[in-house]
Amino acid sequence: MPKIAVTRWIPDDAVKLLAQAGEVAVSELDRPLTPAELHEFVAGADAVVGMLHDRLDGALADAAGPGLKVVANVAVGYDNVDVPALAGRGVVVTNTPGVLTDATADLAFGLLLAVTRRLGEGERLLRSRTPWSFHLGFLLGSGLQGKTLGIVGFGQIGRAMAKRAEAFGMSIVYTGRSKQDTDAEFVSLEELFDRSDVVSLHCPLTPETRHLIDAAALRAMKPGAYLVNTTRGPVVDEAALADALEAGGIAGAALDVFEKEPEVEPRLLGRDDVVLSPHLGSATVETRTAMAVLAARNVAAVLAGRPPLTEVKP
Repeated sequence: MPKIAVTRWIPDDAVKLLAQAGEVAVSELDRPLTPAELHEFVAGADAVVGMLHDRLDGALADAAGPGLKVVANVAVGYDNVDVPALAGRGVVVTNTPGVLTDATADLAFGLLLAVTRRLGEGERLLRSRTPWSFHLGFLLGSGLQGKTLGIVGFGQIGRAMAKRAEAFGMSIVYTGRSKQDTDAEFVSLEELFDRSDVVSLHCPLTPETRHLIDAAALRAMKPGAYLVNTTRGPVVDEAALADALEAGGIAGAALDVFEKEPEVEPRLLGRDDVVLSPHLGSATVETRTAMAVLAARNVAAVLAGRPPLTEVKP
């Protein structure tokens, strides 16, 4: 039977599907594997189910051996995958788009509300048992009605974020690879920074988008603007973000992903104008199960000689 190597725990529904297609081995280590551990673990595998913290590249394919047919990345982004190197060795690459759109957009909008309405700051105040009383100037945040949301990357998650913002009375501007058939306004990145009260990042991590939000971009944003990042951490230069917050250049930031994950820029940790969550964008039972099941279906299809459902082309 084909050997299927799964680099970290996945839901049972996905394991059961994989077991119908081959012999499944799931890593027993509750942490990312080191490169050496990863290469040893996949040796002899016909299929690899990997996570976003795994480097899935030519070296992995060489470690697996000539029988490797498919690498399934349990994520919609695939910046951790060297697609050309794997394709050059005849390995099919798949990802898990679509199934995490609503969960990630929900989390992104939750972070937007948390930072603009100072929810984390308020909760910390209560948990610390700090004395307080209601008055009209107490913990004032920023309302959303009539404000502008700028969306960087208008794919499925970006469009879902726009729908949620429209329901709160926000105007939408966006920038991306091309203009789309939508009521939202397509603008340049420079105009988006100039007009947006909140900038929400939904672009993939590529060489072009690494540190897209740098010191210059932060200076270009409106004074009093907020930044939300639920895409990939390295899109934001966290040191530059800390500098901008310390200087009062922007009002706040909400981050679900981090430049050197799981580490966080130390200067962000103690700030009340920053909301942080540990990569929870897709973290619902339903969504994480659907992601793993889609990865398993892709593996099963390739091992059976059928086209995968969601192939990533080089």
